[in-house]
Amino acid sequence: MATPSNQYRVNHQIRIPRVLVIDQNGVSLGEMATDVARKMADEAGLDLVEVNPNQRPPVCRIMDYGKFKYEQRKKRKKQTTYTIKGIRLRPKIGDHDMDVKVKQARAFLEAGNKVQVTLIFRGREMVHQDVAMGVLERFYQQLEDIAKVEREPSLEGRRMTLLLARR
Repeated sequence: MATPSNQYRVNHQIRIPRVLVIDQNGVSLGEMATDVARKMADEAGLDLVEVNPNQRPPVCRIMDYGKFKYEQRKKRKKQTTYTIKGIRLRPKIGDHDMDVKVKQARAFLEAGNKVQVTLIFRGREMVHQDVAMGVLERFYQQLEDIAKVEREPSLEGRRMTLLLARR
């Protein structure tokens, strides 16, 4: 039998005299003595696992604990992890500079990362937010084949941000 995690108690670790038991099919067997529940689990060749210690009486389930832990590890491995990479632009960015930034963003997206495009305003550039929206729109159009907008452009202080993710 595998060693239990901090969250679950298995067979011999359950010290409460009475527990509410759920069998391997998910059917509630009702409240019974812990020794009787352990005996039922042993007869089925399974473990008695405390799944909700905060309820009175605690809820225990008859299951294969090793298989349960294995399934949990498999679920954890399937979770996708990503990082957010940042690209900084200015409203007066040149065409070549824009192409370089688009190329960087494309590489980030192909690697499975998300891209946060930050357009920074200085001085009186704040007055021309329509120009900034045009720059962000032009940036997105060049990445439209590989990216989708995850968060629309939003203005926060002197920064306008756009979040892109892979299609």
